[in-house]
Amino acid sequence: MDSADSAREATEAEAPAEGEAEAEAPTPAGVRDLLDASTDAAAIVSADGVVVGWTRGAQALLGRPASEVVGRSAAGLTAMARDPARVAAVAARCRAGMGWSGVIGLRHHDGRTVEVDLRVSASFRIGDEECFLLSAREQSRPWAVGQSVLDGFLTRSPVGMAVMDPGLRYVWLNDTLERFGGVPREQRLGRRLSELLPGLQAVAIEGLMRKVLETGAPITDYEYLGWSWADPHRQRAYSTSFFPLVGVDESVTGVCYMVQDVTERWNARQLLALVNEAGTRVGTTLDVMRTAQELADFAVPRFADFVIVDLLEPVLSTEGHGTWLTDAGPAPARPEMRRAGMSSVREGCPEAVARIGDRVDFLPPPHDANLLIDGEPILIPVLDPSDRLWVAEQPERAESIRAFGLHSLISVPMRARNTALGLATFVRSVNPVSFRSDDVLLARELVARAALCVDNARRYTREHTAAVTLQRSLLPHALAGGSALEVASSYLPADPTDGVGGDWFDVIPLSGARVGLVVGDVVGHGIAAAAAMGRLRTAVQTLADMEMPPDELLAHLDDLVLRLSAERSDDATDRQSASAFLGATCLYVVYDPVSRRCSMARAGHPPPVVVSPDGQVSFPEPPAGPPLGLGGMAFEATEIELAENSLIGLYTDGLIEGADRDLERGMSRLGELLARSDTRPADLAELCTSAVRQLVPVPQPDDIALLMARTHALDADRVVSWEVPAHPAAVADVRARATRQVEAWGLGELAMTSELIVSELVTNAVRYATPPIRLRMLYDARLTCEVADASSTAPRLRHARITDEGGRGLFLVAQLAHRWGARYTADGKIIWAEQEIP
Repeated sequence: MDSADSAREATEAEAPAEGEAEAEAPTPAGVRDLLDASTDAAAIVSADGVVVGWTRGAQALLGRPASEVVGRSAAGLTAMARDPARVAAVAARCRAGMGWSGVIGLRHHDGRTVEVDLRVSASFRIGDEECFLLSAREQSRPWAVGQSVLDGFLTRSPVGMAVMDPGLRYVWLNDTLERFGGVPREQRLGRRLSELLPGLQAVAIEGLMRKVLETGAPITDYEYLGWSWADPHRQRAYSTSFFPLVGVDESVTGVCYMVQDVTERWNARQLLALVNEAGTRVGTTLDVMRTAQELADFAVPRFADFVIVDLLEPVLSTEGHGTWLTDAGPAPARPEMRRAGMSSVREGCPEAVARIGDRVDFLPPPHDANLLIDGEPILIPVLDPSDRLWVAEQPERAESIRAFGLHSLISVPMRARNTALGLATFVRSVNPVSFRSDDVLLARELVARAALCVDNARRYTREHTAAVTLQRSLLPHALAGGSALEVASSYLPADPTDGVGGDWFDVIPLSGARVGLVVGDVVGHGIAAAAAMGRLRTAVQTLADMEMPPDELLAHLDDLVLRLSAERSDDATDRQSASAFLGATCLYVVYDPVSRRCSMARAGHPPPVVVSPDGQVSFPEPPAGPPLGLGGMAFEATEIELAENSLIGLYTDGLIEGADRDLERGMSRLGELLARSDTRPADLAELCTSAVRQLVPVPQPDDIALLMARTHALDADRVVSWEVPAHPAAVADVRARATRQVEAWGLGELAMTSELIVSELVTNAVRYATPPIRLRMLYDARLTCEVADASSTAPRLRHARITDEGGRGLFLVAQLAHRWGARYTADGKIIWAEQEIP
């Protein structure tokens, strides 16, 4: 081996014992891997010292092309005195299967000396000729450790290395590569990779080596998955680099490749990719049960063969109360949970002992419910169905473990935002590889993401339920227009999932068989808008019950909104709520079936639509007035007369805005739709629903409310009236007439109470009011008695003492009537009392 004649004396070291090659020697700080396809010089030297292989790295190091070196003695490359004895000792060491390393001087093509770190491999054969692989790297600084650390690099390196001939047959490999594949060196030499490890993507790897042979260009960092005989049940990831060996004629005479086990790096990337994918697959809806099922479906079969997700009962409650807080102390002995998600590689999940929705209390023994509050994930690498704890506590599950070969388990508590949610369990059966500690990390990440989605869904469900409940409690449950109006309504929130908005409508029975219709719009959506809407609706009902005309009602409502806005403006956090009041509009209509007259006023709201029985459409427009909450401007009322069986519609602007945002065009479309007698259904509710569906075929960004009414007139024989002289003697005559009329209507049971009510009301008017005085009686859904006079003094209910001679008239009326009250007119006031008809 003349090429190493001038090498320094090798540090003698004993050969590693069996199995010692697996221990990795520590690498000196700053020292790079000693054989790199892209930077190191490498050569193959025969036993007689002749160079038979030369790489581009060697040419770059010494400036000598292969044509100048290959086929010649390696001794001419050294720049040191010859030492045949030491050369023989190095050769003997390499023939014994150990490598040698040292620092020598080599002669550059330009005559200078290059100090290099030289490594000599154990001997191997190419054909019948014994050879050695030499690798060198220019020495940049002294090694910081002794030569013993680097001794045996080629045989004990953590990087697997091999040399292949042009037929891609093994001619040399180190111990690390032998360990990677699990195939002994003797079985590899002279054979191809595809013959030894067909499961290691051998065809693809050999294709890359052929490309290196053909092009002479190295290929670095090719990653792939494979398995070896050393661990046939678990895939591993490898990174491989290939570089050519160049002959004397610049031809490629072989391939050298290096392999690193990068399984941990590969698994980390796969874990990140899987968790990222879970983020797009789990939690696609705000539904608790659906989210739990998505977690189970995602994990099978990617991670487990059988997955169950059990959630605590309070988590599934629509009210959202009673959830377990992780800092609330010990939990109950056995948690009350329900099966929320389940998936298996076997159709129908036969492994499960409970179905979706069933009550369950599964916890891996011997754990209790505290596992859900503060416990860590549980890893059971090997499930034993004969374990006494399983047999005693979970006999049905123990039998399922035995029957379906469930052999490994991970259970992960589901927690999010300081709240215990449930337990997710992953089981393997078809997959023969048991769960390991690395798998617990993935399970924890998957469950953490799913738990956050479940908690979001739980919170959304709670808030959604509260919002919908609020809105349902604020909007009218049933509409009744009495005999005066036939009414129907349709309401669509801007967000169909939330079902909450700021539009409202109402039908309010009034005295004298009259009916009030109201529709309003609070800008905004959600609970804040619904709450504002509820307060306004309550205020309108209260003001309407006080018998206020439409313009006065809106004026009082405007004052109320101003006061509420001022209260909220004191708190900066509530200014958004206050602005919702400032954006409110309203339309109030009162219909009298006796006169068939309709009085209306509006506050920044679109006018109503009226369709006469012959199909004529009109939009009576009372002065618009300002939106509620601005103040400083008056509201005006308009009165129109409606033919019997006319249609009147009250709506919010969401119905007529349309895609073009043209309100006038939208009003025209609404009128045309309601006027088409050929397509207009007889049923008012169907007409209302059909109109909304045709005008708003797709979801709109604003709430939509439509209130439709068909007018009726009170028959003339159901209304009677008499002028009352302002004299006490006239009371008896009027009382008698009223009694006879009540009996004529067939209401004899109410004759006596009617007589007393008429007597008291007329007597009070004669004594205290201003003429003219008029008595009117109406027979509608109730029997109504009205006494009108020209004064504006308000009646007052008194509670007379035993010694008082008077003051009991209105008290008696209040006791006999279903309800009573007073309303003011342009000519004075009307005192009225209603009786329920038996």
